[in-house]
Amino acid sequence: MKTSPVLRLLSAAARRSRLTRRSALVAGAALPLVAVLRRPANAAQFSLKMGDGQEPNHPVNVRARAAIAKIAKETSGAVEIKLFPNAQLGADPDLITQLRNGGVDFINMGSDVLTTLVPACAMLNLGFVFSDYGQVWKAMDGKLGAFIGGRIERVGLLQIGRSWDNGFRQITSATHPITTPESLHGFKIRVPPAPMLTSLFTALGASPTPVNFNELYSALQTHLVDGEENALPIIATAKLYEVQKYCSMTNHSWDAYLIVANKARFGQMPKKFQEIVTAAFDEGGTGERADIASLSISLKKELMDKGMIFNDTQAGPFHAALLKSPYYGQWKQKFGAEQWKLLEDVVGHLA
Repeated sequence: MKTSPVLRLLSAAARRSRLTRRSALVAGAALPLVAVLRRPANAAQFSLKMGDGQEPNHPVNVRARAAIAKIAKETSGAVEIKLFPNAQLGADPDLITQLRNGGVDFINMGSDVLTTLVPACAMLNLGFVFSDYGQVWKAMDGKLGAFIGGRIERVGLLQIGRSWDNGFRQITSATHPITTPESLHGFKIRVPPAPMLTSLFTALGASPTPVNFNELYSALQTHLVDGEENALPIIATAKLYEVQKYCSMTNHSWDAYLIVANKARFGQMPKKFQEIVTAAFDEGGTGERADIASLSISLKKELMDKGMIFNDTQAGPFHAALLKSPYYGQWKQKFGAEQWKLLEDVVGHLA
């Protein structure tokens, strides 16, 4: 039986395809192994992940992206860091767990939450302690900051570069302005899962409720809590003004952002790359500090334009209420004399 011209053409094409594949396999086998395994010139030698819980347009993420771009450029693409903001990789406690087990390589974490792993960080959030940024940066760029960095390293992590700024924290409310300690009595306020802030508001007579940041908006919207406390940039970027009416400028606590790495993973990079990464995040921290300082001024007007009602408060009555409670004395005992002295050397006698 004769084969049709179409079938003959298809058969010939199939034979050529088999020959082509066979030729390629033979040619490939003849190549040196190093040629097959050679990494493309622009491929990353270290592909790393960085996670945080803040909105993509928050200054910590704007500056992190700039630092990451600089690291890629200065290492000629050998170090690639992918940023996952907005709790894409999990809430803050999940990120801490992933950092420790190597699932994430870097986190940018508020010191208030990091205290669950590194209790020494809690000192930064003591209520009504820092009066201004002059005291804050004297502490963080000095002996107290170095002490906390050492405690972070003890748990297998590593602080990278200088401390970043989360800002002084303010209290927002859906029900009434906070003007005196009495305004807080029985007030249902969301706090992060951080013992320091829970104890602070308990001492002031409030009813603190720990809620992860990624659940904060819905907790306010459904009135699980009536208020919360955060720095103005977070209040703005998380659009909390949509579910909160009042903002009281209490400056009750300061909070750092800390770039923290998995120490073992970071140590796998050559020293030159480690220095480039550290320098880039250190520079990013300088810029982010300036961003927060600027935003803390401009955001007040922006939030007022969106309907928030602001009021100023005096720290004195709140501080006096804390002195009457066991608050400072209990934390002094927990931190120990060495760390407590490092703080008092900057802010003066507390307890």
